[in-house]
Amino acid sequence: MDTVILRRYRIGDAAAVSCLFRKIYGDHYVQPHVYLPCMISQNHRDGRWHSMVALMNGEICGHATLFRQAANHSLTAELALSVVHPETRGQNIATQLGQQLLIHAQALDCRGVTIKQVTQHPYTQRMAAGLGFHSCGLLPDYVPTPFGGPGRETIIVGHCCIDGYRRPLPALVWPEACRELMLHLETAFGTADNAAPWKGPKVHFEHASGRYDMVLKVLEDDLFQQLEQLPTQWLISLRLRLAEGFASALHKLAAVGFAFTGVIPDDRSEGWLALFHRGYQPSALTLHCPHMQHLQDQARQSGEINPQ
Repeated sequence: MDTVILRRYRIGDAAAVSCLFRKIYGDHYVQPHVYLPCMISQNHRDGRWHSMVALMNGEICGHATLFRQAANHSLTAELALSVVHPETRGQNIATQLGQQLLIHAQALDCRGVTIKQVTQHPYTQRMAAGLGFHSCGLLPDYVPTPFGGPGRETIIVGHCCIDGYRRPLPALVWPEACRELMLHLETAFGTADNAAPWKGPKVHFEHASGRYDMVLKVLEDDLFQQLEQLPTQWLISLRLRLAEGFASALHKLAAVGFAFTGVIPDDRSEGWLALFHRGYQPSALTLHCPHMQHLQDQARQSGEINPQ
């Protein structure tokens, strides 16, 4: 078997990395920057991407990166853009790249790393678990499928704390509907008496990749009334600060068709955001993590009860 060599990305690798994505995903990958070698190079020069590549016989056969939102000085990075040539799969290349980048995250002074796992196949889910990520949230119909089909891809978010750092959940009384999941995540991440301080505007709302993203500090009554009046056919991904009032918000949002789908780290602070979704297409998926499978089954049932 030919030897696989791992090394840091070099500026001269941009064209080969772009070619690798084209070979595997054609024109369907959701991050358009991979199709322009100049953008791959610019992201590295700007400090947004920190990549590793795998080589076999001198040719790049694998790639992965740590993605950082440099503009908001986030202490969290995302392990992303993992891709391995089909002819070299089965050699744990993606896992090895991930391991090296988690080590590099410490050198970048990151306190945690997230990962987005696709759900049309189990490979990235198994890899994430093997690297020490804890799956914590589900993003239904998050992006157009990168596999060339007509549907959308549901994503699982995982989080891994860097050694020496914690990202505790606020110590809340969890509603029965999500208690099992939240107690599991308390075991993984710990708890703190108070939620982390909020950073940024109280409301953020934008349209991206065919969905409407909303981030809220608190679900106030007048805002809830406005939210209730949004078109029911919109695919809405709502992220609410995980803090006091969560149980009440969960009940109110469920009454107007929003399914709770877990929690994710807030990349602008050291806190957490609760996930709620409406307008997704109910689908049957088989997931690696039993807690994410339970969330998926609940979201599917909710979508069937509240058809769009």
